[in-house]
Amino acid sequence: MSTVAPEIVSDIAALSAYGPARSTVTGTPLSPEELRKTEAYWRACNYLSLGMIYLLDNPLLTEPLRPEHIKNRLLGHWGSSPGLSFIYVHLNRMIKKYDLDMIFLAGPGHGAPGVLGPAYLEGTYSEVYPDKSEDFDGLREFFRQFSFPGGIGSHCTPETPGSIHEGGELGYVLSHACGAAFDNPELIVAAVVGDGESETGPLATSWQINKFLSPERDGAVLPILHLNGYKINNPTLPARISHQELESLLRGYGWMPYFVEGSEPDSMHQAMAATVEHCVLEIRQHQQKARANSTVTRPRWPMIVLRSPKGWTAPKEVEGHRLEGFWRAHQVPIPNVKHDPEQLRILEDWMHSQRPEELFDGQGRFSAEFRELAPTGNRRMSANPHANGGRVKRALRLPDFHQYGTAFEKPGTTQAENTRPLGVFLRDVMKMNMDNFRVFGPDETTSNKLDAIYEVSKKFWIEEFFPEDQDGGELSTDGRVLEMLSEHTMEGMLEGYLLTGRHGFFSCYEAFVHIIDSMFNQHAKWLETCRRISWRESIASLNLLITSTVWRQDHNGFTHQDPGFLDVVVNKSANVTRIYLPPDINCLLSVADHCLRSQNYVNVIVCDKQAHLQYMTMDAAITHCTKGIGIWDWASNDEGGEPDVVMATAGDVPTMEALAATVLLREQFRDIKIRFINVIDLFKLQPSTEHPHGLSDWEFDSLFTTDKPVIFNFHGYPWLIHRLAYRRHNHDNMHVRGYKEKGSIDTPLELAINNNIDRFSLAMDVIDRVPRLQKIGGHAKERFLNEQIECRNYAHQYGIDKPEEAGWTWPY
Repeated sequence: MSTVAPEIVSDIAALSAYGPARSTVTGTPLSPEELRKTEAYWRACNYLSLGMIYLLDNPLLTEPLRPEHIKNRLLGHWGSSPGLSFIYVHLNRMIKKYDLDMIFLAGPGHGAPGVLGPAYLEGTYSEVYPDKSEDFDGLREFFRQFSFPGGIGSHCTPETPGSIHEGGELGYVLSHACGAAFDNPELIVAAVVGDGESETGPLATSWQINKFLSPERDGAVLPILHLNGYKINNPTLPARISHQELESLLRGYGWMPYFVEGSEPDSMHQAMAATVEHCVLEIRQHQQKARANSTVTRPRWPMIVLRSPKGWTAPKEVEGHRLEGFWRAHQVPIPNVKHDPEQLRILEDWMHSQRPEELFDGQGRFSAEFRELAPTGNRRMSANPHANGGRVKRALRLPDFHQYGTAFEKPGTTQAENTRPLGVFLRDVMKMNMDNFRVFGPDETTSNKLDAIYEVSKKFWIEEFFPEDQDGGELSTDGRVLEMLSEHTMEGMLEGYLLTGRHGFFSCYEAFVHIIDSMFNQHAKWLETCRRISWRESIASLNLLITSTVWRQDHNGFTHQDPGFLDVVVNKSANVTRIYLPPDINCLLSVADHCLRSQNYVNVIVCDKQAHLQYMTMDAAITHCTKGIGIWDWASNDEGGEPDVVMATAGDVPTMEALAATVLLREQFRDIKIRFINVIDLFKLQPSTEHPHGLSDWEFDSLFTTDKPVIFNFHGYPWLIHRLAYRRHNHDNMHVRGYKEKGSIDTPLELAINNNIDRFSLAMDVIDRVPRLQKIGGHAKERFLNEQIECRNYAHQYGIDKPEEAGWTWPY
């Protein structure tokens, strides 16, 4: 018979979630009476969690449990719920003892029963939802609604009082928590990290948030890594590495980890109470030291590692299979109770073991002696105003954007960098809002020409300084620009900042904004859900500047060319998504001002940072942006008659190439009539029945006609325009040109040629689409093709575009 070496047995025992508590911090701070009440409060939470998963009726088991009391479809996650409520109960004790301002974020949001239960017990849920009253009938409705049609989802959804983090998609809890703590000096954000969640890329990099929290001006994040050992059907990595390795990992990230491990309730309550209190006092010490001395260095912030069994308190086995402490406890732990009498008996015994008759009075109300353990009013984590950010949001003070525009004599003749004046505007936005506005980005603020911001506030940096950092490093311990080469972490920080009532701005290279595709998805879903929740107050919009765009990534090449984020945005609800493609400085400023004033949207602004032609005076830009789409009279010559062709554009480079094509055509065909349309608000192309910004069919037809060819030169992938406009009357005559995955280290014009958005391709397109030009345009097409070939050859010989093409200006 094989044997296990003693040292291996010892290692396994050290990783066990069972037995009396093993903890870094020792002590028994709870009196026998406090311990009794704390354990009872936790039992009440666990009872509610089981009720939410299983019960349709008979909420307090006042009669024998029968199949008709069980929901027809059992949904929910038991596995992490007991651990979440265990943490919640102990945080409540600290809130009451020290009058703390604290919110709770559940990274494993699928354990929502462990958060909803405390919210109900402390009374917030019934205040927000009066039909879920604190009595027998209200408790039945509270149970019934969970994971039930017409009810609420199984995560910490927006319907959950106190939640700013759903935890449906894992990985963002620490970055959200950090954003919430910014500029909230008295706030502590308790952020529970699931051990499965800790395996995700976004969570792994977000351990670095401690490098961005100022003990002088910010609140604190208290991470609680919950090791319950299993995911859906697998062990978790951090629960199976040695204690020393895990502690070294967390210390290496700069945290001070305190361990609480075990399963025996009384000793675990004492250990957790001592540990949470130690961490709270340590946080306050770090903050008091920084605030007394006005000296900002990075503390080694405390965190907790809680190791407890998966599905804690569940039956050890069911039908010969391990349940508590194993992956089978992850979701519905006993799945066939409605149809299996033995399983129903096991569930009934389990629920009775929580002794609900001790916890609730004859009317179904939580007993007053246990209720007193919870904070009251806004100190309840489920009622904290920070977790309903619109309640504490202050309007952003904005300078007059007119003052930052550019002036020129006539359109299409002057070049300027589009985003640089935006940086000056944002500098003054920052100056006027030094405690509720921040700028975020992955190492690209200077690259994206927004560096004027540094005149008012530098990049936050609390690590070591080298002497050479003084030479353009733009680093400061009180900076309000956040940069880290993790789009996930920056986006999460911004979301947390917005969800707690503040304002921000995020800029990113276009190709790599895809890294936050799913984060955008989750935030858009949150905003859409909040629209139908009456008590959720409006928050500032999430503003994304997408720059370093595809058409000016000729120097970085193919890997940096991807305009497809717009396709992702269009997938989300029309109620919360907006896309703008300003072609020049003045339009960009007008759009940015509008977006910064807006609420409850994700605003995506696409504008390149390089030098581009300027087209609109400030007054004209404001009018054009207000409409979102319009005919450029100065670029059209069809007024008073029908056009031969409609030339439409969206995006800076496509607009310039289409204008150049218009000139080529007018020089070759003196009688051609061209209508030139520019689109800033992309959703104008959708019908008004599909998007609130969409044009009516009458408005669309008056611009695009019902029967003339339309050549649409688009910034992104061409099929997106077809998708938006497929129901329009003239869609069959719409021919879209855009990026087609043809790229390399090209010159700007060669990249345009490769993807057929260049002036020559567009001009030849028009000849092919206008019937009368098909017969007479052969020679012109030949000249355009020859010029195109000459431009490509010139680029391959000299490494740049022909000066007369690169420096093209509008001649009329």
